[in-house]
Amino acid sequence: MCMFCAAIPATAAVAAKLNHDQQVKIHEAAESGETLQQKPIKVVAGSVIVLLVIGSVVYHTQFNSLL
Repeated sequence: MCMFCAAIPATAAVAAKLNHDQQVKIHEAAESGETLQQKPIKVVAGSVIVLLVIGSVVYHTQFNSLL
């Protein structure tokens, strides 16, 4: 598996964990009466995954034909 293809599920897993941790902190803060601002984890992770998919497509179509 190439580095792009391996990085896609790894990025999704890390983003899911970060998002879950953020939601837990927000829920705990809401119970204590505080407000926390959400970080754009989903947007950043989605953008990174799109870039990885594009990199994977380019790698598998362009560079494999040279071998």
